[in-house]
Amino acid sequence: MRGLRKGVLGVALAAAVVMGAGASAGAVGQEAGPEADLSHHGHVSLWDGRLGVWLVSENHGPSDLSQATVRLAFSEPMAGGQELPPVCLWSSDRVVSCRTGELRAVGGVGELALDLRTAGMPDELTVEITTAWRDGVADRNPRNDRHRVLVLATGDPYVF
Repeated sequence: MRGLRKGVLGVALAAAVVMGAGASAGAVGQEAGPEADLSHHGHVSLWDGRLGVWLVSENHGPSDLSQATVRLAFSEPMAGGQELPPVCLWSSDRVVSCRTGELRAVGGVGELALDLRTAGMPDELTVEITTAWRDGVADRNPRNDRHRVLVLATGDPYVF
């Protein structure tokens, strides 16, 4: 089920990329395809029912990454009716998925900033940051693109 959800999300966010990659992937005939080292870093703040997320996605190489999807999952629901940047979509009231755009090898950077309202006034919440899809490119170092951050409602930035 999780694999199906990842595939559907990838198609919804980058259908042209998936279709373009299909023909070349089978022609190579190798078991291991291209590899990239995707990482996500940034900080999260919670104050007065507002949640700020500042995220930088980087590709440490060795291959270019034409597109990836980062998933932000919140332990508390967000208020309805909020607009997101054009590269993002709501998967539920607790999950936002965003495209990174193209990330060139060794130095490709994508930035994202979200200013969200929570449904209530939580004293704390947890944010899970993960790569949901990476266009079929292998990542042998997934530790730097998966984070779980406990955020207290102090307004302080919690770095990941």
